[in-house]
Amino acid sequence: MSDRFTPSSADSHLCDVFGASLAELHATAFRPDAPPALFRALELRSFLTVVEEQVARVRDRVHEAMRPDRDMGELSADDLRFDAQWLQAALDARDGYRTALGELLGTMPPPGPQSRPARVTAPTATVTLPPTLATPAPQRAGAATAGRL
Repeated sequence: MSDRFTPSSADSHLCDVFGASLAELHATAFRPDAPPALFRALELRSFLTVVEEQVARVRDRVHEAMRPDRDMGELSADDLRFDAQWLQAALDARDGYRTALGELLGTMPPPGPQSRPARVTAPTATVTLPPTLATPAPQRAGAATAGRL
């Protein structure tokens, strides 16, 4: 199953920020006019779905091992410690991806038509110099003599 179709815990927030369904977001992510953050947001969402699947697998494995009708002789403290380490790593990764995605989405403008600022041209100033400053300097002013080079 593709992570594109696997739900994640951030889907509703992602859809709210971009103002479209996941299917629409995936369809527009590679278009030239797509918002630059859309591809990154979908990439983070993809990572998040993978790690949330890992969390679910470890959780289900622990629940299976701790099932009330299971033989207690089959319990292994080493297996449970190992699963706890895997679960901690997966939860840390999940928290990291959720934080990164939340920060990215927090910088996005609200959905809907965005008004573009009107172009303002800077005024140009023209200055007319007084006639005494506008006259050219004499030819020899500041010129080096030809014989001294």
